[in-house]
Amino acid sequence: MLSNESTGPRRHAPARDRPLLPLLPMQGHTLGKRSAVTCHLKCADACFHPVPNESSNDYFRDIVGAAMSRRSLLVGAGVGAAAILLGSGEPAPAMAVPGGPAGAAGRGLAFAPIAPVPAAVDSFVVPTGYSWNPIIRWGDPLFAATDRFDPEHQSAALQARQFGYNNDYLDIIESKGPKGRSGILVTNHEYTNEGIMFSPALTAVEADEQRRVAMMAHGMSVVALERKHAGQPWTYRVGDPLNRRITASTPFTVTGPAAGSALLKTSADPTGRTVLGTLGNCAGGTTPWGTVLSGEENFNGYFRTNGTSTADARYGLANRPTGRLWEQIDDRFDATVAGNENEPNRFGWIVEIDPEAPNEPPVKHTALGRFKHEGANVIVGKTGHVAAYMGDDERFDYLYKFVSFDRFDKKKGPKARTHNKSLLTRGSLYVARFTGNSPEREITGTGQLPADGLFDGTGQWVALVIDGVCQVPGFSTDDALVNTRLVADAVGATKMDRCEDVEPSPVTGKIYVACTNNTDRGALGQEGATEPNPRVANRDGHIVEITETGSDATSVTFDWNLLLVCGDPATNTSTYFAGFPSEKVSPISCPDNVAFDVQGNLWISTDGAPNTIGYCDGLFKVPLTGPERGRVQQFLSVPREAETCGPVIRSEQSMVYVAVQHPGERGSWAAQSSRFPDYVPLGAPVPAGAWTGPRPSVVQVWKV
Repeated sequence: MLSNESTGPRRHAPARDRPLLPLLPMQGHTLGKRSAVTCHLKCADACFHPVPNESSNDYFRDIVGAAMSRRSLLVGAGVGAAAILLGSGEPAPAMAVPGGPAGAAGRGLAFAPIAPVPAAVDSFVVPTGYSWNPIIRWGDPLFAATDRFDPEHQSAALQARQFGYNNDYLDIIESKGPKGRSGILVTNHEYTNEGIMFSPALTAVEADEQRRVAMMAHGMSVVALERKHAGQPWTYRVGDPLNRRITASTPFTVTGPAAGSALLKTSADPTGRTVLGTLGNCAGGTTPWGTVLSGEENFNGYFRTNGTSTADARYGLANRPTGRLWEQIDDRFDATVAGNENEPNRFGWIVEIDPEAPNEPPVKHTALGRFKHEGANVIVGKTGHVAAYMGDDERFDYLYKFVSFDRFDKKKGPKARTHNKSLLTRGSLYVARFTGNSPEREITGTGQLPADGLFDGTGQWVALVIDGVCQVPGFSTDDALVNTRLVADAVGATKMDRCEDVEPSPVTGKIYVACTNNTDRGALGQEGATEPNPRVANRDGHIVEITETGSDATSVTFDWNLLLVCGDPATNTSTYFAGFPSEKVSPISCPDNVAFDVQGNLWISTDGAPNTIGYCDGLFKVPLTGPERGRVQQFLSVPREAETCGPVIRSEQSMVYVAVQHPGERGSWAAQSSRFPDYVPLGAPVPAGAWTGPRPSVVQVWKV
């Protein structure tokens, strides 16, 4: 329980019958990783519209084999069992657990892998010997304790002073002070689910105010933390000067070569240098200089456009009412209005905020290109230049890298920090083209990996822009940065299976690309199996491991291999776990966000397992070296219908943090389907006036 807000009874008004917003047809969609509700709210039903990438790039149609090195199966640990700690009164059923006993999970955080949790279970499950609680939840006040959460009496002004909805990217930035007793939590808020946030509106005025509340629930939050000692749970501080909300209306400064471009100018901003708000913020990254990056992903679902241009089609923009109807309360979301035509171009960027400078405007970096950014993660190269790795989260879209023109300043102090905060404003933008090692063996598209090893090969970073100058004939620099997808199409970039989080290991410098899934691969008219995307109808996803040539982040060539080909090995013979015996791993599907601990282990959070392997999403540890390389071990499971986001791993403190997004997303105001995190045990009487619906939350897990 949080120390700064009571979790006692809250007034709960009777449900009403009329829906809040008109919903687009969802047709019971479960083909991809997400439920129909998530598809509708998060990505504007992308799976029901044509794939926006219909370029004719060849991408391995002729390079269909792979050079394999025979990899012997490694002897894994024995099979054991783990007890389960529950977050509610309902027990998870006992199941066989792959892996070893407690403490046998390899280097780093010691735990016994938990059993996979069936999708209907509404519990937050952690290993034996660990406990958990929420640090902060949707609606918790940031600036004054009187701004209490009351879903029946929310207002836009109140929500702008509270923690936002559907937290995704997360970091806990600890102070350098004594005993690790203070820190800053930074997270973004990707989207809203109005159907479970509010009782249905009875009037148009009420519906419009609920839309304004939802606008204020988007964006980012910065929250000051405190605790007694390192390794102990945090509480957050209401009213701290560092606390901050960034919403759909916060002014952002535009940086980089496209700042002031005619493609960014609107009647409200004729300079093209100041944008109101950030939307659809998904994953992100914390820079070596201590700022936080966030990726604007599914921005297209917020805008109505004329839908007539090639760029509109390529970015999924169309002339139809949006699901949220924000265009009815703010005409900047209606790009059919004269003067607003470029408003969608002002979203789809990497944004940067300094959590230690609450009065400094956040920025949008045009040098990193515009697409459906999952996030960006930065590493300092051997030369001192920094590289930012980015994925475009769309079926058949691309992997990108930005390399700075200037070098990182390792010195401490405000002058160095100011310099480093400019590193993403000038540099070169590249897109990845993968090549297989040998073309003699044809890919059958059956989903079977070769018997003698794993697909691997080489690759090239193809330059789109070098120091502010477009390198692709027929395109201007503004074209390359504002409509980056079109320029990447033209150079034959490799179509990927929705590359989401892309993160360099701080220990080895290798790059890990989470390809969540792509059920359209191999469909009629679509590209079939390729070496870096080896399965048709790819429901479970995979992870690509990249090694830059010379281990230099500024290199323009690389080697690659497939680290994991995900799924439940008990039912799917096309899984692969870097050579580790498949019968000794935890089943995993739909890798989304990745992170590392100080020992160099990879941690993977998932989004979509309920619809693929029938289990709740979770967090998994994967050693990358030694005899346990590829051994997937499940650490925790999130409640029903939720997605695991973040994560942050502090193995040296035996602590883990995750953002639990969209718990109970398939419910309704009248029939909520999750009670996370303020559980009222199922079957128990509900206290009068209590709020029993779900609240997206940031959760901390610690060793007891």
